[in-house]
Amino acid sequence: MKEVERQSHIKQLDAWQNKQIIKVITGIRRAGKSTLLRQYQQRLLASGVDESRIVNIRFEDMGNDQLLEAKTLYNYLKNRITSQQMHYIFLDEVQLVEGFERVVNSLYLLDNVDIYLTGSNSHMMSGELSTLLSGRYISIHVLPLSFSEFESVHKGYSLDVYNDYTDTTSFPYALHLTDSDLISVYLHDIYNTVVMRDVVLHNKIDNVPLLMRLSRFMADNIGNLTTAKRTADTLTSIGLKTNSHTIENYMRYLTESYLFYPVQRYNIQGGEILRIGQKYYLADVGLRAAITGKRDSDYGRVLENVVYLELLRRGYEVFAGVFNGSEVDFVCRRNGVTEYYQVSESVVQTETLQRELFSLKSIRNSFPKFLLTLDNRPVCYHDGIQQRYVVDWLMER
Repeated sequence: MKEVERQSHIKQLDAWQNKQIIKVITGIRRAGKSTLLRQYQQRLLASGVDESRIVNIRFEDMGNDQLLEAKTLYNYLKNRITSQQMHYIFLDEVQLVEGFERVVNSLYLLDNVDIYLTGSNSHMMSGELSTLLSGRYISIHVLPLSFSEFESVHKGYSLDVYNDYTDTTSFPYALHLTDSDLISVYLHDIYNTVVMRDVVLHNKIDNVPLLMRLSRFMADNIGNLTTAKRTADTLTSIGLKTNSHTIENYMRYLTESYLFYPVQRYNIQGGEILRIGQKYYLADVGLRAAITGKRDSDYGRVLENVVYLELLRRGYEVFAGVFNGSEVDFVCRRNGVTEYYQVSESVVQTETLQRELFSLKSIRNSFPKFLLTLDNRPVCYHDGIQQRYVVDWLMER
């Protein structure tokens, strides 16, 4: 099975190469951050960069344990910079180094150093690093494979390939696993590692059963409006006594690990973000079965999750829209343009089609409006609203 080249991320790195700005690559564990660094190092070598000017350290490797102390790491890297030519430093899972922020800040002061960092959770960017390096870094977020990347291995896009994409997983390594039981074990391992290392240990959580039950609740309710109070009441009713403050914190920890992504609600008519209630989506829909313990039959919400992640990959700022009491699945902004998306498994039935179009038709502006479905039909329009076969839409690069 060939390795998928993450072309969109490579292009982003190309754009920032040799510029005095730190490249911070974040995302859930096993999304492909380390692979992206390796692919970019190979690209540098192919362009003529001498191997001696590339320094790559993976801090999860026990062989690098001696470099987990900040001063030792700094001295090691400083000694590797042996000429005035540009040196490329790749630090993988750098948050494992206590005090890494000062190391990075010191290296940044050198004119002949190009720095690339990866980390598995957003705490890396919420502490001293963001304070010390304000305006000196850009963040490149890596999700598991897009549908078009997944398809590039399977060769030929179709509804069957889409079903494979949602029924198995989009984590890159799983492409090497052909047995469904092995994929299930792999996904359980990712889930347990993220929860225990990036959430429980990092945030010193003592009520692990409550956290695990909350994650199952959130996975089971992707795309549904969720509030901390309502969730706390639900969990208390089944014997897990808690309160909205604790649930709000636990939800935040789960999103900081990139296991879930929160989507704020947006009042289209008033042009304001609503403070009450959010929707949550998973970093990979295959994780849903690993978390909830049941296979998916809710194809509409799974599709909505897939579309949300694709909108993120395309660089949109995404909200859940509200207009005159009706909902628009996604309100998306990019480069000063707003787009509206409604997502439905099927609109073959006239009643379903009219229901899905209603909120979009109510918005009286000229911004693009889309209805994405799994109905394999040519592009058509309903009063300016473009209906698309979502598999075609997902293949657009």
